[in-house]
Amino acid sequence: MTVWKVDMTDATEPLATYVRKADAGPVVFTAEGRPVAALVVLENADLETVGLSADPEFLALIQSSRARHAQEGGLTSAEVRDRLKRE
Repeated sequence: MTVWKVDMTDATEPLATYVRKADAGPVVFTAEGRPVAALVVLENADLETVGLSADPEFLALIQSSRARHAQEGGLTSAEVRDRLKRE
């Protein structure tokens, strides 16, 4: 996989050009040598998925849930299905 690096001052091509480059790998835009944004091709993703993946509140909820599960345990998917069948 290729990672394309483009300094913001050099990013003068049309957006479509960078989207085509992203087919081969992420296009990372930098400012003063530091990454500030990335353009990646999305596969099997809808707008809701993309939005949630960048939502700090949702990400905090997921992190909290994972920590709780690691500490307290949880149900297997089979146990959940069984419980739902009984209700």
